[in-house]
Amino acid sequence: MYYIAKTDKAFDQAATDLEKEVTALGFGVLHIHDLGATMRSKGVDFAEDCKVFEVCNPQQAAKVLSVDMRLNMALPCRISVYTEKGQTYIGMVEPVQMLSSMSDDTSLLAVAEEVQEKTAQMIDNAC
Repeated sequence: MYYIAKTDKAFDQAATDLEKEVTALGFGVLHIHDLGATMRSKGVDFAEDCKVFEVCNPQQAAKVLSVDMRLNMALPCRISVYTEKGQTYIGMVEPVQMLSSMSDDTSLLAVAEEVQEKTAQMIDNAC
């Protein structure tokens, strides 16, 4: 269900490298949510760092939405860079698992597999 890789890189370097890999592999970064900073700004005692990257490939998204418009709620893909107990990780919910749990349409499986291959590659390359 999850694809998570541990990296020896510092949090900021891993986040910078992930952003480069996303664009290098034909996706775009739509937004980066800095969850750690947001929580701390709201007075929450949150010691870890966490950035959630919303990434998208418009052609792949269009394929998914043309099959089932309700799946817009699962888009865009999200890849997180986060720390836990001093260690940096990059991870995501696997697109194949997520889409197959939301739709029985077999045509989506091929799209999800392509997206999962690319997003896993982004994670591996950024590590």
